Amino acid sequence: MPAPLLVPAKGDAFDFRLHAVYSWTAQNISYDELRFRAERYLPWAGGILRDQALDLGRAHEPHRSHELEQALNQRLANQRWPRVGPEPHFGVQVRVIPDERVRERLRPYWENRIWMECEHELQKIRARQVDELTRRWCALLQSMEDDPVTSHAARLTGDDFAEVFAHYVQERRGAVPDLVSLLREALQGHSDLGMGPSEYTEAWDAALRTYQRQHGLAEQAN
Repeated sequence: MPAPLLVPAKGDAFDFRLHAVYSWTAQNISYDELRFRAERYLPWAGGILRDQALDLGRAHEPHRSHELEQALNQRLANQRWPRVGPEPHFGVQVRVIPDERVRERLRPYWENRIWMECEHELQKIRARQVDELTRRWCALLQSMEDDPVTSHAARLTGDDFAEVFAHYVQERRGAVPDLVSLLREALQGHSDLGMGPSEYTEAWDAALRTYQRQHGLAEQAN
Protein backbone atom coordinates (compact mmCIF):
# COMPACT_ATOMS: atom_id res chain seq x y z
CA MET A 1 0.00 0.00 0.00
CA PRO A 2 1.34 3.46 -0.84
CA ALA A 3 -0.06 4.85 2.43
CA PRO A 4 -0.58 3.16 5.83
CA LEU A 5 -4.02 2.08 7.00
CA LEU A 6 -5.25 3.71 10.21
CA VAL A 7 -6.86 1.50 12.86
CA PRO A 8 -8.14 2.90 16.18
CA ALA A 9 -6.32 1.82 19.33
CA LYS A 10 -8.00 1.08 22.64
CA GLY A 11 -9.94 4.14 23.77
CA ASP A 12 -10.21 5.52 20.20
CA ALA A 13 -7.95 8.47 21.08
CA PHE A 14 -5.01 7.28 18.95
CA ASP A 15 -4.58 5.27 15.76
CA PHE A 16 -2.23 2.47 14.85
CA ARG A 17 -0.58 2.79 11.46
CA LEU A 18 -0.60 -0.46 9.47
CA HIS A 19 2.01 -0.85 6.75
CA ALA A 20 0.89 -3.81 4.63
CA VAL A 21 2.76 -6.06 2.22
CA TYR A 22 0.46 -8.03 -0.09
CA SER A 23 1.45 -11.18 -1.95
CA TRP A 24 -0.59 -11.82 -5.11
CA THR A 25 -0.65 -15.15 -6.92
CA ALA A 26 -2.41 -16.49 -10.01
CA GLN A 27 -1.96 -19.14 -12.63
CA ASN A 28 -1.97 -19.04 -16.43
CA ILE A 29 -1.67 -15.26 -16.70
CA SER A 30 1.28 -13.03 -17.46
CA TYR A 31 3.15 -10.99 -14.88
CA ASP A 32 1.84 -7.74 -16.36
CA GLU A 33 -1.76 -8.99 -16.20
CA LEU A 34 -1.29 -10.10 -12.59
CA ARG A 35 0.14 -6.71 -11.65
CA PHE A 36 -2.71 -4.90 -13.39
CA ARG A 37 -5.34 -6.91 -11.50
CA ALA A 38 -3.53 -6.56 -8.18
CA GLU A 39 -3.40 -2.77 -8.48
CA ARG A 40 -7.11 -2.70 -9.38
CA TYR A 41 -8.06 -4.90 -6.40
CA LEU A 42 -5.83 -3.08 -3.92
CA PRO A 43 -8.57 -0.91 -2.32
CA TRP A 44 -10.69 -4.04 -1.82
CA ALA A 45 -7.72 -5.84 -0.23
CA GLY A 46 -7.11 -2.87 2.07
CA GLY A 47 -10.73 -3.00 3.21
CA ILE A 48 -10.40 -6.69 4.11
CA LEU A 49 -7.23 -5.97 6.08
CA ARG A 50 -8.89 -3.13 7.97
CA ASP A 51 -11.85 -5.35 8.87
CA GLN A 52 -9.46 -8.00 10.20
CA ALA A 53 -7.55 -5.44 12.28
CA LEU A 54 -10.36 -3.33 13.78
CA ASP A 55 -11.31 -5.54 16.73
CA LEU A 56 -7.68 -6.40 17.50
CA GLY A 57 -6.64 -2.74 17.34
CA ARG A 58 -9.28 -1.67 19.86
CA ALA A 59 -8.13 -4.47 22.19
CA HIS A 60 -4.59 -3.05 22.38
CA GLU A 61 -3.43 0.09 24.18
CA PRO A 62 -1.94 2.81 21.96
CA HIS A 63 1.66 2.05 23.00
CA ARG A 64 1.33 -1.73 22.43
CA SER A 65 1.97 -1.69 18.69
CA HIS A 66 4.36 -4.63 18.75
CA GLU A 67 1.80 -6.84 20.52
CA LEU A 68 -0.83 -5.86 17.96
CA GLU A 69 1.57 -6.63 15.11
CA GLN A 70 2.20 -10.13 16.46
CA ALA A 71 -1.48 -10.84 17.06
CA LEU A 72 -2.57 -9.52 13.67
CA ASN A 73 0.09 -11.39 11.69
CA GLN A 74 -0.84 -14.55 13.55
CA ARG A 75 -4.46 -14.06 12.50
CA LEU A 76 -3.52 -13.36 8.88
CA ALA A 77 -1.08 -16.25 8.55
CA ASN A 78 -2.01 -18.85 5.90
CA GLN A 79 -5.11 -16.93 4.86
CA ARG A 80 -5.87 -16.09 1.23
CA TRP A 81 -8.52 -13.85 -0.34
CA PRO A 82 -10.84 -14.26 -2.09
CA ARG A 83 -11.53 -17.56 -0.40
CA VAL A 84 -13.49 -18.71 -3.43
CA GLY A 85 -13.89 -17.31 -6.88
CA PRO A 86 -11.57 -16.19 -9.64
CA GLU A 87 -7.91 -15.44 -9.30
CA PRO A 88 -5.76 -13.64 -8.34
CA HIS A 89 -5.57 -14.42 -4.61
CA PHE A 90 -3.64 -12.45 -2.03
CA GLY A 91 -2.13 -12.90 1.40
CA VAL A 92 -0.83 -10.10 3.59
CA GLN A 93 1.66 -9.31 6.36
CA VAL A 94 1.70 -6.07 8.34
CA ARG A 95 4.06 -3.88 10.31
CA VAL A 96 2.36 -1.77 12.98
CA ILE A 97 3.60 1.66 14.06
CA PRO A 98 2.10 3.66 16.96
CA ASP A 99 0.66 7.12 16.57
CA GLU A 100 3.35 9.79 16.28
CA ARG A 101 2.04 11.50 19.43
CA VAL A 102 2.43 8.23 21.32
CA ARG A 103 5.98 7.86 20.05
CA GLU A 104 6.83 11.32 21.38
CA ARG A 105 5.43 10.40 24.78
CA LEU A 106 7.43 7.15 24.81
CA ARG A 107 10.71 8.85 23.94
CA PRO A 108 11.57 10.14 27.48
CA TYR A 109 10.76 6.72 28.94
CA TRP A 110 13.13 4.94 26.57
CA GLU A 111 15.82 7.58 26.97
CA ASN A 112 15.77 7.04 30.76
CA ARG A 113 15.65 3.28 30.38
CA ILE A 114 18.58 3.25 27.97
CA TRP A 115 20.59 5.49 30.30
CA MET A 116 19.82 3.27 33.32
CA GLU A 117 20.72 0.06 31.47
CA CYS A 118 23.96 1.55 30.16
CA GLU A 119 24.87 2.81 33.64
CA HIS A 120 24.08 -0.63 35.07
CA GLU A 121 26.36 -2.28 32.52
CA LEU A 122 29.15 0.20 33.32
CA GLN A 123 28.81 -0.55 37.03
CA LYS A 124 29.09 -4.29 36.34
CA ILE A 125 32.19 -3.70 34.20
CA ARG A 126 33.73 -1.56 36.95
CA ALA A 127 32.95 -4.22 39.56
CA ARG A 128 34.56 -6.95 37.44
CA GLN A 129 37.64 -4.82 36.84
CA VAL A 130 37.99 -3.95 40.53
CA ASP A 131 37.63 -7.62 41.47
CA GLU A 132 40.20 -8.70 38.89
CA LEU A 133 42.62 -5.94 39.85
CA THR A 134 42.24 -6.71 43.57
CA ARG A 135 42.95 -10.39 43.01
CA ARG A 136 46.04 -9.63 40.93
CA TRP A 137 47.42 -7.14 43.45
CA CYS A 138 46.76 -9.58 46.27
CA ALA A 139 48.64 -12.35 44.47
CA LEU A 140 51.48 -9.97 43.59
CA LEU A 141 51.90 -8.60 47.10
CA GLN A 142 51.81 -12.05 48.66
CA SER A 143 54.41 -13.35 46.22
CA MET A 144 56.70 -10.35 46.88
CA GLU A 145 56.31 -10.20 50.63
CA ASP A 146 58.86 -12.89 51.54
CA ASP A 147 61.49 -11.88 48.98
CA PRO A 148 64.20 -9.73 50.65
CA VAL A 149 64.96 -7.79 47.45
CA THR A 150 61.41 -6.72 46.69
CA SER A 151 61.37 -3.79 49.09
CA HIS A 152 64.16 -2.28 46.99
CA ALA A 153 62.86 -3.44 43.61
CA ALA A 154 59.49 -1.89 44.39
CA ARG A 155 61.07 1.55 44.16
CA LEU A 156 61.81 0.93 40.48
CA THR A 157 58.08 0.78 39.68
CA GLY A 158 57.24 4.22 41.00
CA ASP A 159 56.86 6.10 44.26
CA ASP A 160 53.16 5.26 44.69
CA PHE A 161 53.66 1.51 44.45
CA ALA A 162 56.78 1.61 46.64
CA GLU A 163 54.90 3.50 49.34
CA VAL A 164 51.88 1.21 49.25
CA PHE A 165 54.04 -1.90 49.27
CA ALA A 166 56.09 -0.62 52.21
CA HIS A 167 52.94 0.06 54.23
CA TYR A 168 51.57 -3.36 53.33
CA VAL A 169 54.71 -5.19 54.46
CA GLN A 170 54.96 -3.09 57.61
CA GLU A 171 51.37 -3.80 58.60
CA ARG A 172 51.66 -7.52 57.87
CA ARG A 173 54.90 -7.83 59.82
CA GLY A 174 53.52 -5.71 62.65
CA ALA A 175 50.65 -8.14 63.09
CA VAL A 176 52.87 -11.24 63.19
CA PRO A 177 54.62 -10.58 66.58
CA ASP A 178 51.19 -10.23 68.19
CA LEU A 179 50.18 -13.58 66.77
CA VAL A 180 53.46 -15.13 67.82
CA SER A 181 52.95 -13.82 71.37
CA LEU A 182 49.48 -15.34 71.48
CA LEU A 183 50.79 -18.68 70.27
CA ARG A 184 53.63 -18.63 72.79
CA GLU A 185 51.29 -17.74 75.66
CA ALA A 186 48.94 -20.56 74.68
CA LEU A 187 51.83 -23.01 74.50
CA GLN A 188 53.32 -21.84 77.81
CA GLY A 189 49.93 -21.84 79.48
CA HIS A 190 49.38 -25.50 78.71
CA SER A 191 52.89 -26.30 79.98
CA ASP A 192 52.12 -24.57 83.28
CA LEU A 193 49.09 -26.79 83.69
CA GLY A 194 51.35 -29.82 83.61
CA MET A 195 49.90 -31.26 80.41
CA GLY A 196 53.31 -32.19 79.11
CA PRO A 197 54.05 -33.01 75.46
CA SER A 198 50.90 -33.75 73.53
CA GLU A 199 49.58 -33.57 69.99
CA TYR A 200 47.80 -30.32 70.90
CA THR A 201 50.95 -28.71 72.25
CA GLU A 202 53.02 -29.92 69.29
CA ALA A 203 50.52 -28.42 66.84
CA TRP A 204 50.73 -25.00 68.49
CA ASP A 205 54.51 -25.22 68.60
CA ALA A 206 54.65 -26.09 64.88
CA ALA A 207 52.43 -23.12 64.05
CA LEU A 208 54.65 -20.82 66.10
CA ARG A 209 57.85 -21.97 64.35
CA THR A 210 56.26 -21.74 60.90
CA TYR A 211 55.24 -18.11 61.39
CA GLN A 212 58.64 -17.24 62.77
CA ARG A 213 60.40 -18.75 59.77
CA GLN A 214 58.05 -17.17 57.19
CA HIS A 215 58.48 -13.70 58.60
CA GLY A 216 62.18 -13.78 59.47
CA LEU A 217 61.69 -13.67 63.23
CA ALA A 218 64.37 -15.26 65.45
CA GLU A 219 63.04 -18.27 67.29
CA GLN A 220 63.00 -17.73 71.02
CA ALA A 221 63.15 -20.33 73.70
CA ASN A 222 59.70 -21.22 75.10
